[in-house]
Amino acid sequence: MSAVREFGSGVAVLGRGLRLWGTSPRLMLLGAVPALIVGAVFVALLVLVNGHADDLAVLATPFADQWPEWSRVLVRVGVGVAVSLLAVLLAVVTFTAVTLLVGDPFYERIWRHVEQREGDAPADVDQGFWRGVLRSVGDSVRLLLATAAVGVCLFVGGFVPVVGQTLVPVLGALTGGWFLAVELTGFALDARGRSLRQRRAALAANRWRTLGFGTVTWLSFFVPLGAVVVMPAAVAGATLLARDAAQAQDARDARDARDARDARDARDRTVQELSPPGS
Repeated sequence: MSAVREFGSGVAVLGRGLRLWGTSPRLMLLGAVPALIVGAVFVALLVLVNGHADDLAVLATPFADQWPEWSRVLVRVGVGVAVSLLAVLLAVVTFTAVTLLVGDPFYERIWRHVEQREGDAPADVDQGFWRGVLRSVGDSVRLLLATAAVGVCLFVGGFVPVVGQTLVPVLGALTGGWFLAVELTGFALDARGRSLRQRRAALAANRWRTLGFGTVTWLSFFVPLGAVVVMPAAVAGATLLARDAAQAQDARDARDARDARDARDARDRTVQELSPPGS
């Protein structure tokens, strides 16, 4: 399947999650409450940062003070865009982590509802409240650090004329979508015993589908009240995405184990055939 089709199939996964608003509206409304509360705080912070983006761009580019006006404006516009993009990138991932933490009981119910509806749900694992919280916070911090590192690279790219105003925003959306998908699939893949590294590996095996789901979810957060409506649907969609990724990974692991066993058996037969009689 082509990358474009895979990307489109990822977008469709979010659409499947949005259907729960029609079939389980009460459950979805409960999931919207944490997103509404946390979203209000984050929007205020983003408005504050974006309101000072021009000032931050000027502070970051003192070397351009003596440049011709057209080049000075172009570079500072690029830096301003990069500042806003970095703030949004960090805010979306942080928003998701905080919202999942605050609304854990609601989102766990959504995740479990989807698992039971689809069948073959993982068994409940009682890992203790604090142990589960610490693991979730640890994963979120690692994801945030990785996002920050990528965001700094995008920030530096904002200094490049033209590229900073065209390619950097696209890369920012794809990067934000990837980290968002990794964060949202935590419920389903944690329940299947996948570590953060294993989660990334499972999703990377079908990268364009993951990017399609994550990017459209990330972009929906820019729509007024989009995060409130989409967040519970994104948890449902991420469950479907995670189930498919886990099943595909299990199938690959089983195939690799079978191939390794067949290769070992073939090697043993060859050794036996080449061994002298009576040895």
